[in-house]
Amino acid sequence: MLELENLTIRHDGVDLLRGFDLTLSAGETLGLVGESGSGKSLTALAIMGLLPAGMQATGRILFEGQDLLAMPSEARDRLRGRRMGMVFQEPMTALNPVMRVGEQIVEGLVLHGLADRTEALCEAARLLERVRLDDPERRLRAYPHELSGGQRQRVLIAMAIACKPALLIADEPTSALDVTVQAQILELLRDLQRETGMAMLFISHDLGVIRRVADQIAVLYAGMWVERGPVLSVLRAPRHRYTQGLIGALPFGHARLTPIPGQVPPPRERAPGCSFFGRCVAGDARCQRETPPVVRGSSELRCFNP
Repeated sequence: MLELENLTIRHDGVDLLRGFDLTLSAGETLGLVGESGSGKSLTALAIMGLLPAGMQATGRILFEGQDLLAMPSEARDRLRGRRMGMVFQEPMTALNPVMRVGEQIVEGLVLHGLADRTEALCEAARLLERVRLDDPERRLRAYPHELSGGQRQRVLIAMAIACKPALLIADEPTSALDVTVQAQILELLRDLQRETGMAMLFISHDLGVIRRVADQIAVLYAGMWVERGPVLSVLRAPRHRYTQGLIGALPFGHARLTPIPGQVPPPRERAPGCSFFGRCVAGDARCQRETPPVVRGSSELRCFNP
């Protein structure tokens, strides 16, 4: 369904994402995790063709066999929203504050020629019911500010799945919600995926959330992937020291937290070799100079000293 090959994103001569590869099949969920600035959201924006002005993406983004980066913008516009949907992190900024909810859902259906306005309004009500919003007819007439955070997030999901996309990208869709609503949204996304068979790229900084929704996991650090594999294998037996550090910084019962020392280096200060070199207890001169090889096992990782 989706394959990234050596995806690199550059801005002002600096690599923000370096040589990222991933494969995502139909019906599968891949979780992207990492600290802020690791390149998670940039990856999603590159796939959707929504990178900010001044950023360049190189490599290949293959979606259903087509290279999105080599595709004319008009052809990519026809895929975006139709075959690829996205749920953004903050619904209050992703929704248009001066348009009623119904109009925003109808817009995509009409634009892609899937329904006329009357049919689209009926489908919009059905979608709101499907994402478990009570009284969908009334919600269609509401403005975003008249809904709660969880309700707005459900509206975004309804918009993203309206055209029955083959790929859904969810960028931190539950980070601003309380734990009860978060659990409901995660259950909703899993149910929708089972019903439609869509592939899902789920971005989060929360390993607990990733464990609940993902089949595969890719751990990013400072613009590079450092470990990837089946989610339970990686979380139960992490092999890269950064993955171990992320898990060690989570609260488990009465266990003492072990934060990772130091900070993520800004793009212009990153070592040419391993991106984690400055914070790794096992780093050596080779790690600083050379990109680590891919080491295979229960998971794949980039490390000279796993």
